[in-house]
Amino acid sequence: MDKSKSIAAIIGPTLIVMVLAELKLWNPTLYETQIVPFVYLSGVLLFIAGLTIVRQHNLWFWRWQTIITIIGWFGILLGLIRMFFPQMYQVQFKNNNSALIVELSLILIGIFLTFKAYSPKK
Repeated sequence: MDKSKSIAAIIGPTLIVMVLAELKLWNPTLYETQIVPFVYLSGVLLFIAGLTIVRQHNLWFWRWQTIITIIGWFGILLGLIRMFFPQMYQVQFKNNNSALIVELSLILIGIFLTFKAYSPKK
């Protein structure tokens, strides 16, 4: 449980800040000028972060800790996609509503993990 809270204390606030910083409201031209080497580099970093999470926290229970493991696996998958297909990342969501739904979901997951990480022990 302590390891889950430690990892959630990092992932939760990071998800919130990253998604808020990438919103079109703050950075309207952020994804218009993506260059392939930076997409590849972000893929490497996502892959390493995801692999680290999965190696340290590969739990599959019907509890909140499973969200951490799922985020780790998504990090690995997204990292691999960005590494092997960096030019594909320049294609954005065609529908801004679908991007907004994904962004809001990630913010809610970040808030949930932050709450779980910093809530007092029972």
